[in-house]
Amino acid sequence: MAKKKQVKLRTGMPQHQPKSSKTLHFVPAPFPIIGIGASAGGLEALELFLTHVPVDSGLAYVIVQHLDSNHKSIMVELLQHKTSMPVMEITDRMTIAANHVYLIPPGYDLSILSGVLHLLEPIAPHGLRLSIDFFFRSLADDQQQQSIGVILSGMGSDGTLGLRAIKEKAGAVFVQEPATAKFDSMPRSAISTGQVDVIASAQALPGRIIAYLQHNPRITQTQLELTDNSSNALEKIIILLRTQTGHDFSLYKKSTVYRRIERRIALHQLPAIMDYVRYLRENPREVELLFKELLIGVTRFFRDPAAWEQLKNKAISALRATYPNGSVLRAWVAGCSTGEEAYSLAMIFKEALEEKVQPSKNLSLQIFATDLDKEAIDKARQGIYAANIVADVSETRLHRFFQEEEQGYRVKKEIREMLIFAKQNLIMDPPFTKLHLVVCRNFLIYIEPELQQKLLTLFHYSLIPNGILLLGSAETIGPAKDLFTPLAAKTRLYQRRESAGPVGRLEFPTVFASQQLNKAQVLTSKQEEATPNLPVLANRLLLQLYAPAAVLVTNQGDILYINGKTGKYLEPAAGKASLNLFVMAREGLSQALSEIFHKALREQNTITRKAVKVGTNGGTQMVDVTVQPITEPVTLSGMVLVVFHDVTLPVTKNKSCKTKGVSDHSNKLAELTAELQSCYEALQITREEMQLSQEDLKSANEELQSTNEELQSTNEELNTSKEEMQSINEELQTVNNELQVKVDELSRVSDDMRNLLNSTDIAILFLDGALNVRRFTNQTASVIKLIPSDVGRPITDLVIELNYPDLVSDARDVLNSLVFKEVQVSAKDGRWFTVRTLPYRTQENRIDGVVIIFTDISVAKRLEEKLIQAQAVLEKRFANQTEELHKVATILQQQEKLK
Repeated sequence: MAKKKQVKLRTGMPQHQPKSSKTLHFVPAPFPIIGIGASAGGLEALELFLTHVPVDSGLAYVIVQHLDSNHKSIMVELLQHKTSMPVMEITDRMTIAANHVYLIPPGYDLSILSGVLHLLEPIAPHGLRLSIDFFFRSLADDQQQQSIGVILSGMGSDGTLGLRAIKEKAGAVFVQEPATAKFDSMPRSAISTGQVDVIASAQALPGRIIAYLQHNPRITQTQLELTDNSSNALEKIIILLRTQTGHDFSLYKKSTVYRRIERRIALHQLPAIMDYVRYLRENPREVELLFKELLIGVTRFFRDPAAWEQLKNKAISALRATYPNGSVLRAWVAGCSTGEEAYSLAMIFKEALEEKVQPSKNLSLQIFATDLDKEAIDKARQGIYAANIVADVSETRLHRFFQEEEQGYRVKKEIREMLIFAKQNLIMDPPFTKLHLVVCRNFLIYIEPELQQKLLTLFHYSLIPNGILLLGSAETIGPAKDLFTPLAAKTRLYQRRESAGPVGRLEFPTVFASQQLNKAQVLTSKQEEATPNLPVLANRLLLQLYAPAAVLVTNQGDILYINGKTGKYLEPAAGKASLNLFVMAREGLSQALSEIFHKALREQNTITRKAVKVGTNGGTQMVDVTVQPITEPVTLSGMVLVVFHDVTLPVTKNKSCKTKGVSDHSNKLAELTAELQSCYEALQITREEMQLSQEDLKSANEELQSTNEELQSTNEELNTSKEEMQSINEELQTVNNELQVKVDELSRVSDDMRNLLNSTDIAILFLDGALNVRRFTNQTASVIKLIPSDVGRPITDLVIELNYPDLVSDARDVLNSLVFKEVQVSAKDGRWFTVRTLPYRTQENRIDGVVIIFTDISVAKRLEEKLIQAQAVLEKRFANQTEELHKVATILQQQEKLK
């Protein structure tokens, strides 16, 4: 087993630099590459993740974090403790090997090409850097459907755009459960896109990834061959989709559909495609998820910048030169997804109009943006996008067209007003017509040539002569060359032309009946149409013939509903079209109507003005006007009903009556004239006061505008500072996590050293450069009277139990000469110690005090004394024996002489 592992590591290690290649194309690695993005709080999540990764998983793991370029990272050694796989910091042009963990170094962006990692200098050293997005996009382009992205704990939204790029290439996306993340901003931002495949805790993600890969056949487009069984199952899935959602995918490319289905099968760990068909029938929710998977709603602002610049400089400039001042141009963005490309079109149109070109023209653009996904359309209408759009939107455009909010950036109102978003099935629903521009990018590549031809014919029908068509970078007009003329082939910009041959018929199927449609409701509606309700029809007829003309308006006068013929009282005003009651009121009616309207709102009571003289086409008429605020029913509460009654003037029958009425008429006319004069004077005073108020308001408005500009400038500065602080905070969080782990390790090492020193039963005293107590072991207290509070006190202030008056001077000598000293001294209680004094050296080889070791040699001293005493006894005995032998020798000598 060990031998196999050794061979595996040797063959996979990046020992050699890759050779240069003449062709750059998609070369899938022999093993999946897992891109992992983490930020603040990511160390804990990464440790949990790597702890649960098998050693022989056969995968490569590339970790991208927000690291401070001014701080040396210790992430490699920290993560190495959690896994037996090699953990290494990435160097430029490092080849990836399986069963290895690679970590981005501080201060770099990371990309990948053909399985080789490349380091790039970041554009900006500080501020909002999106290093995770940068690598995920590169991983998606390089490994395509084999790419896998993982988002762990972190602040901000970095990684979200990168995950969408991975999904576009049919890769897989795994995200940490926000509830288990220390910082949940990055996971929540990724989940909000609706592109996440698996959400789980950090420790559960490795198992889910491996299970997914075990069930994923890694099919490439060229290798895809459907068997009869698979083809049958695929048709059944398309039928289920059509039945439940009402949308037909039979004309989508089989390779695209099958690859997306294979991903769902792998995620659910089903053994075969027929099992997935059964799973779809048992779980209608899965049909909706597969439907969203097939829509591939991946987009971003100004994707393929060259195409947008070409559209701005060629197409929009040509339209600007062709159409007169005040013209309204019409555009259609088909398949707009969440609206980024539709807003991009509006922005470049604004930029084109603001360019200084003579003569200047005031053109407007009405954009119809449609998509099949209702949720995507709802998001597009809001116009709110995450902060990471700064990767695609320049700083100039960001300040010009966006306003910052808590959720990110919102497109400004002047741009949003140019667009109309609507849900539309491009294949089944009627198209827009009389268009000057059609944008349909990256949709044709997913459908069969037959449907491509039909859509191109549809676009030709929708465009006016010489209209512009913009396709995606991988799309062409194909067989429809007789319908369009290329303007710029590289950017797929085409111009409509009149076809010499017959244009293909627009044959699109009607909408399929959805399974969600209630058949009972259909039958009921048909029955109602067959048998009309007589009371309802009678009431409708009475209202049309005998009810007075009336309008239902808001409290601002905007007309919501019109009953009867109101043409005698209201008419469209010249200029911009408006449905406001006061703007449309005929001559003579506007003033009286305004007075009683506002009076009725103030008093919340019905007000009627009799005999209002209203101008008609060449004459006048008398009208009674009634204004009634509505409080009930609740649905109409707050609205106002305005009713018009024609007044018929009495007709005189003889001269005598006429003569008699002249006097009365003159008197009444005098009264009315006086009253009218009084009203005119009051009106003049009101107008003067209103003019003064307007001047005051104008002055206040100018001051507020000035204040607003200052606040806006301050807000921009604060936003920039906020982005930089957020980036620095993320880096500091990462550094803090590293240091916290290091502190924990040092604490454990300190505990180990303390236990080691205390277990040796040796008294050791540590002194700093000023000979103050730094640390001591427990046994030192038996030699020198020490307690924990003595740390920091000079050694000269302590009571020493040794007969060693030169202890301090010897310590100073060792500190100066760096030569250790060793002496044997006795204690006052009769014990003996070997005192060894050495210099204290730091890891940087710097002298920072002395270490004094007191070794108890009392036993050895006692043994030495006993040995000395025994030696003295033996020597005495030896001397006595020697003396006796000498005497014997002397006696023997004398005896010898006597002989």
